[in-house]
Formats: sequence, structure tokens, C-alpha cells
Amino acid sequence: MEICRRAAAGTLESSDVYVELEPGEGIQVEIDSVVGPQFGDAIEAAVRSSLEEFQVRDVHIRLVDRGALECVIRARVETALMRGREEEQA
Repeated sequence: MEICRRAAAGTLESSDVYVELEPGEGIQVEIDSVVGPQFGDAIEAAVRSSLEEFQVRDVHIRLVDRGALECVIRARVETALMRGREEEQA
């Protein structure tokens, strides 16, 4: 999947995560998390796994995490990816 525009998903509410992405070179992941010291590696692994699942190779993705569960992180990343992808020609 190719990311062709800036996109976002999520909120800054407790137990949620705000995900913002844009086209980039390679995969760049930035994480700002209230639980970063405890779960930062797991958050990054979930993000990278989602990117791999959708075959994204060039993206700059930023997360502001407020204690979201892994399923929420994956859902927000997927939503942002769908919003940022190149649309199919009909």
C-alpha cells in the first residue's frame, strides 16, 4: 500500500491513541505514550506489525498514546492507513 496524503485517526482521550501519518522514506515511527516506559516496545511492535500486514514501506507515523489497548492501536493505525492511501480509480 502506498501512502499518498497525510491522515489521522483517534483521539487524545484516556484509553485511546491519536495516530497521524504522512508519506515518508522508509518506516519512521514516533511514539509519545503515558505508558511508554512499560509498554513502548509492545506499542511499536503492534504498529510495525500493522504496517507489515498492509505492506506499507514508506511512511512517517506518529502516535500519541493515552493507554490504549493493542486492539485499539491496531484499529487506529489501520484507519489512518485507509485514509492516507491512494484511492483506486473507478
